[in-house]
Amino acid sequence: MKRFFAVIGDPIAHSMSPGMHNELFQANQIEAHYQPLHVKRENLEAAVAGLKAVGIEGFNVTVPHKEAIMPYLDKIDPLAKAIGAVNTVVNEGSELVGFNTDGSGYVEGLKKDLPCFSEKRTLIVGAGGAARGIYYTLAEAGVEHIDICNRTVQKAMRMVDECPYSVQSKILSIDEAEEQLSRYELIIQTTSIGMHPNIQAVPLSLRNLSGNAFVSDIIYNPSETIFLQEAKQKGASIQNGLSMFVYQGALAFEKWTGIMPDSDRMRENVLEQLGGKSC
Repeated sequence: MKRFFAVIGDPIAHSMSPGMHNELFQANQIEAHYQPLHVKRENLEAAVAGLKAVGIEGFNVTVPHKEAIMPYLDKIDPLAKAIGAVNTVVNEGSELVGFNTDGSGYVEGLKKDLPCFSEKRTLIVGAGGAARGIYYTLAEAGVEHIDICNRTVQKAMRMVDECPYSVQSKILSIDEAEEQLSRYELIIQTTSIGMHPNIQAVPLSLRNLSGNAFVSDIIYNPSETIFLQEAKQKGASIQNGLSMFVYQGALAFEKWTGIMPDSDRMRENVLEQLGGKSC
């Protein structure tokens, strides 16, 4: 019998995880199948119980269930608990254990393009679930100064106040961040602004961006958001969200199988699904 894995979300048809993981199972000669499952919010508790009952070995969780799923799991990893969101579940001895590989996946991808990231004065744009995961993981990794800008300042304040790791942070409005942008060496855009189909939108103006900055956007469709295009025109180095997506998937695969997969192979698979190239 094939081992069973899945991803749950609403919507789910757009997910590239099934293609990526099923190719990995084949490449590693693992008899397994990864299935996308469309789960509505009102059916989430029943879906988790059903997955546990059929003996699923692991599954990913995507929007809008990353926070809502937590009460239905048997255990939560400390980092995922601090972040307040789960994107990976592992069946450990009939107990469903929740992890968050989003922040760790982001940091792994960042290391490849910016090895000295921990020394950079950092600005995170946004204060949602992705921002929280990245902020906490960067703080855990030793980044000493991470400022946050968000349209809702109170939400950013809550994220900073609840961080369990030592880090210096200042909360900025969008206008303040735009004025002070030249101070930052690493800028991380974590919102959905600029994602397909609303590709003309930008989260903030880059008029004061330093040409020496490294600008990262967790969106990977389109491969270059307008935000990244403008940053590149200013002379900044850029990175899209493909690395984060690949590495969060690789870390999930490792938790399920004990095998750290070939991230280059995963990247090529996603690029093939996208039908284009990454920046």
